[in-house]
Amino acid sequence: MPAPVPHNPSITVDTPMPAPRWALLQRQLLSAQCEACREFYARYFDARGYLQCVPRWGGNDGPDDAAENQLNWTMLHALGGDDDILDLFRMGFEGHLQQYTEARTVEVEFAREGMYYKEWPVSLDWFHHGEGFSSFLLYGLSEPYDHRYLQRARRYAAMYNGEDPTAPNYDREHRIIRSMFNGSRGPLLRPATPLEWAGDPIEVEGRFRAGHGERNFEEMLAHFAEYTDVVGDHPLNLEATHLGVLGYALTGESKYRDWVLEYVDAWAERTAANGGIIPSNIGLDGTIGGAAGGQWYGGCYGWGFTVTVPQTGARAHRPACYSRAHYGFGHGLLLTGDQRYVDVWRGVLDGVNAHAREVEGRTMYPHMHGAEGWYDFRPAPFSAGALELWYWSQNGQDRDRVRSTPWVRYLAGEDPLYPERALESALENLRVKVERMRADTSTPDTRLSDDMNSLNPATIESLNQLMLGALPVGRSCHTLHARLRYFDPERNRAGLPPDVGALVERMDTDSVTVTLVNTSPVQARTVVLQGGGYGEHQLEQASLGDRVTDLTGSGGTALSVRLEPGCGGQLHIDQRRYALPPCLNRPWDRC
Repeated sequence: MPAPVPHNPSITVDTPMPAPRWALLQRQLLSAQCEACREFYARYFDARGYLQCVPRWGGNDGPDDAAENQLNWTMLHALGGDDDILDLFRMGFEGHLQQYTEARTVEVEFAREGMYYKEWPVSLDWFHHGEGFSSFLLYGLSEPYDHRYLQRARRYAAMYNGEDPTAPNYDREHRIIRSMFNGSRGPLLRPATPLEWAGDPIEVEGRFRAGHGERNFEEMLAHFAEYTDVVGDHPLNLEATHLGVLGYALTGESKYRDWVLEYVDAWAERTAANGGIIPSNIGLDGTIGGAAGGQWYGGCYGWGFTVTVPQTGARAHRPACYSRAHYGFGHGLLLTGDQRYVDVWRGVLDGVNAHAREVEGRTMYPHMHGAEGWYDFRPAPFSAGALELWYWSQNGQDRDRVRSTPWVRYLAGEDPLYPERALESALENLRVKVERMRADTSTPDTRLSDDMNSLNPATIESLNQLMLGALPVGRSCHTLHARLRYFDPERNRAGLPPDVGALVERMDTDSVTVTLVNTSPVQARTVVLQGGGYGEHQLEQASLGDRVTDLTGSGGTALSVRLEPGCGGQLHIDQRRYALPPCLNRPWDRC
């Protein structure tokens, strides 16, 4: 049943516009990815939604990789993909939860009663939790009223905000998640073993293609030989704050918001106390480096985490401590609109780059820190999270850090052909994936769960950027940071209506410019625009040519645009960013 279309404010676009090539490419890409997802699902899932592979525990080919085979599917639907893609995701996710609840280890103790407990991994790190549950966490963008989804969101959040006594991951007194290994059976408060990382022994040679090139199970164990120091809090745990944001956006209950801010504020304070650089270990007593011999840079995935590659003996840097932590501060911004959370990460980048040195006449920037000080010097500045920093601040100084990024150059008016080029590239990438999928001769008993990850057809980076003015989502388990989102009132769902193309062409601190076009020469289409992925940006005024529409009278939550057949136009929309609490209700329910 169609939703009630908000009567005011509304705009009618009745100026004919020949369908731009970028719009036709957008619609083609949405349609082709949906078609390929159907074929992928039929090829690799059974009627129960079980993935056709050998289910295993571990950081290489474990449950997270199994779920990752449907990465981006929910976001594809939220952009305007076909309804059956969401149906297939639901089937696959329900099957996944059941499959990995039934799957058991023999030698890895904490997964002997099931790799999942209460529909959540029993114990692993948030690098992997986030990858496995990213699509689930974004499912609410399409289906915020699913009762089972709400139940799970509450259950999962309770494991990390201190409400669930059977999963005591959070210590409210010290404001820490007590281990880098955490989950539905609580934190691991001793060193992890290589076996717990790698999973039960398996034959490898002649049967499986191990993801890191291991030739046998001994090399799989050796890969994790130095991954033992997991006790204490770790920046990766900031990814858990997505659960709190989700709980708040679904229910409006302040306890979820309060926990996120309590935890993110604790990390902001630790970062300030550590000279502006986020530490990679917090002890069980809340002290910096307290579980790593007092070393702020210590611990698994820490600033000093350089390990040996077993196949070659080479040394490899794996400091995941800073690869995703900044998204936690982005969640603080989303909930409050306070730019001090963005300032924290700017300080991290500036703090690391302040230790640059001249080497043979070139400025070299450090990316690692160990007992001997800064190391891993490179010609490029340390820039982890620099794109997100610029996006959140819209600051010119922060833009300078990412000036060469193609999307950023396009938004600055320096590369007008970028949209077509990016969409063409995405279509070619999809063609190659489908070709590889069809050439796959593996059988379920010779597949690991991650074998198909690279064949997943849903790749939505360019669509997110161009349609929504949004940061890509994907594996990094963060909320959708977008300047606009679209809804189809005729079908009562999220996403662009059929035939409609949207291109965000400019954005700055307080405005966004988007071109909307109806490529159908026959049917009129109505699209409802929302400010932000969760309605967090207040819409103040919309200009279409010399027509100006005030949006403040309705609270600035939504704008209805009717596109006559074959018509289009450029809208300039003034926004107050992060002025409203994030909410997953559809705009006509929120108004």
